[in-house]
Amino acid sequence: MNCKQLILLLAVIFTTTLNAQNAKAVLPDNATLQQCIDFALENRPNIKIATIDEAIGEKDIASSLSGWFPQLNLTSNYIHNIKIPSAIIGDQVIYMGKKNTSAVTFQADQQILNPQLMQAAKSAKLIRALNAKNTENSKINTVVEVSKAYYDILTSNEQLQIIQTNIQRNEKQFSDAKDRYSVGLVDQTDFKRAQIALSNSKADFKRTSELLKFKYAYLKELLGLKQDAAVSLALNENDLETQVLLENGENANAENRVEYKMLELQKGIQAINTKFGKAAFMPQLSAYLNYGWDWRDAKIENLYNNGVPRSVFGLNFNFNIFDGIKKINNIRSSQLMEKRIDLGMTQLKNQINSEYQLALASYNAGINDWQVAKENMQMSKDVYDIIKLQYDEGIKTYLDLMNADTDLKASQVNYLNALYSVLSSKLDVQKAMGTITTSSKK
Repeated sequence: MNCKQLILLLAVIFTTTLNAQNAKAVLPDNATLQQCIDFALENRPNIKIATIDEAIGEKDIASSLSGWFPQLNLTSNYIHNIKIPSAIIGDQVIYMGKKNTSAVTFQADQQILNPQLMQAAKSAKLIRALNAKNTENSKINTVVEVSKAYYDILTSNEQLQIIQTNIQRNEKQFSDAKDRYSVGLVDQTDFKRAQIALSNSKADFKRTSELLKFKYAYLKELLGLKQDAAVSLALNENDLETQVLLENGENANAENRVEYKMLELQKGIQAINTKFGKAAFMPQLSAYLNYGWDWRDAKIENLYNNGVPRSVFGLNFNFNIFDGIKKINNIRSSQLMEKRIDLGMTQLKNQINSEYQLALASYNAGINDWQVAKENMQMSKDVYDIIKLQYDEGIKTYLDLMNADTDLKASQVNYLNALYSVLSSKLDVQKAMGTITTSSKK
């Protein structure tokens, strides 16, 4: 294989890899809720940041444990004695050394007994688990936020469809009223009321359309997409009604919440800190071995002609007798921190229970509101149809028709609001119960 062929092969491999990476960053057309969640779990910046923090934590753990490995150092120096040191022995002045000296030393140090390193080793597993829980917490929040944003878009899309139907109905009313006014069957009041109703419907459509643009932009932010990226969703309002019911009626269990598990891990880490705070009274022991060369000569040009080797093995023992009760204060501070975490866990349990009760109450009320709104919407539609027939037959006035039309529109809005509210409350209940799953479903 020549150089050109090798470059071409590398270019093909690079392009294929790049395309594969880009393919992963494309949201499928007509994306379902689960596809949006899976995409967000892989591409949302918040989760990527949490993943990077987890990787940083791994490096911090490795750094704190690196003290158990032999520490290797190489040192060297050169000294020019302007005045050679001397010593007086008897009546003679003895010069110690040469005009020029140099040395190179290679030394290995090994920790044998070190409370700080022992503490780092014991804490590593818990710290690693705590970092993983932080990433899981980001994923749980992402699942909830993406789901709510998706439901919001679906209900808004259904609202647009309803408004379009309303516009068609109001246009028909406007046309009929205009024809009646033209032939003198009614005065201009009906005609103007129809025009007002049509204008209001068109204004509703414009407002809902503009808000929908923001909702898509917010969803893109949650998914980690650029704002100019195209997004198409599987907008089927029938899917919404099938998702309103909770799968079970279990009560909230604080132990299922990732926040509680994080506090448990923090408590375990703090207990290790207290334990090894007491171990700080232990001595420290380490070993060292070095090997070096010394050079001495009166002339610098001859300095490195003859080197004298040397080597030393030794043990370092260090025991702190008194440090101004620093270690005792550190231990007491760590014990107080343990108590603080215990109180935090108790407080979190109460907060989780309150959060669950509020979410469940909102959900139960939302279910009732949704069912009532659904019935009211259907009844409003029936009432409108009846009054429309009566109006066409001259039994009801145009004002009665407009009131029925207004009631129908209000019931439709109430239904959509109740539907989104119950879906949102369901997610809040699941989050409070700790049953939100973050695993990607392919």
